[in-house]
Amino acid sequence: MQALKTANSESILASVLQSLDDDKGEDIVQINLRGKSEMGDYMVIATGRSTRQVSAMAEKLQDRLKQEFGLISKTEGKETGDWVLVDTGDVIVHIFRPEVREFYQLEKMWQPGKVSAG
Repeated sequence: MQALKTANSESILASVLQSLDDDKGEDIVQINLRGKSEMGDYMVIATGRSTRQVSAMAEKLQDRLKQEFGLISKTEGKETGDWVLVDTGDVIVHIFRPEVREFYQLEKMWQPGKVSAG
């Protein structure tokens, strides 16, 4: 049996990014939440091309985190596959279908220096 890795936010983030990349996630964005929110240290946003891919990416990510760190992450939305939230505690992952990501534009709320004129 393989020894579990130490689960800190940076190692979890690296594993999340690798998992999403391995599963052909598109437009993967990581946002540092330290000092901005108490909900976690990092947010990761990625796109899958279909509901099936979005759900599969979330499932594989959960499995990977369990195998590597013994981490049980909470998920929401896996049944529909439009927008799946995977919450590891330190890293919050959002996986969207393209149309849903475009509609919510979640990363625009969190990325620094983006001020809209108005």
